[in-house]
Amino acid sequence: MSMDTTTVGDTGLLDTLQHEVALFARRAEQTRLGGVGQARSFMDRAAYLLLNRLDNEGPMGVKALAASMGIDSSTVTRQVAPLVDTGLVKRTSHPEDGRAVVLQLSPRGHTRLEEVRSSRRQLMAELTQDWEQEEREAFCALLTRFNGALSARMSAPDVPGQEEQPSS
Repeated sequence: MSMDTTTVGDTGLLDTLQHEVALFARRAEQTRLGGVGQARSFMDRAAYLLLNRLDNEGPMGVKALAASMGIDSSTVTRQVAPLVDTGLVKRTSHPEDGRAVVLQLSPRGHTRLEEVRSSRRQLMAELTQDWEQEEREAFCALLTRFNGALSARMSAPDVPGQEEQPSS
């Protein structure tokens, strides 16, 4: 399906949007959106997302964790190793299949995740302190929608690009 960009908005608006998204990505990575307060509130993005997923969905195997996050198992294995080493994640045997390994948030991991969440909530509060509640809600809804569209695009089977489609 070919999409005419003029149906989305004018070129200037789309240029501004892509530029602002690029700036946001760079600044988020530079600051790591680590929150406010002590350095102990810092946690890298990969660790935060893994711990958050285990907290929200409960204990699971590497394959299930990888699938739920849209990344491959080797990446999860590599990212989870330091979390196990530092005691934030526990490896346990699967209740039904003792040979299978299940990853779960340790009590220490849960405490650490809550510290980071609290610090990040504080940062979001500070960054949007002069916003109206409706603006926060709209921004959150639109950013969620934008991330959903990015996820859908990443998980969609490869489709030919617009330039590869015959013109009518």
